[in-house]
Amino acid sequence: MTMQVTVLFFSVLRELVGADQLTVELAVAEGAPSLDFLLTTLYATYPALKSWDSRLLLAVNAEFATRETLLQAGDEVALMPPVQGG
Repeated sequence: MTMQVTVLFFSVLRELVGADQLTVELAVAEGAPSLDFLLTTLYATYPALKSWDSRLLLAVNAEFATRETLLQAGDEVALMPPVQGG
């Protein structure tokens, strides 16, 4: 079984993947996949993203989320680099 989620990329992350958003199809064996599972899937296709792993800000459906957050079909996931000020 598979499900789709939309992933939004901001700032430098957009440049790393070459798009501001992607539709990602996740293979679901049993239960809902976690945000961590999605990240692992993305890193396999876009290895340069992994260098940002410890600094990513994550959101699901416009709410901040953790790697343990479970995903549902149709969710919108945002990956953001840390906010920088000047």
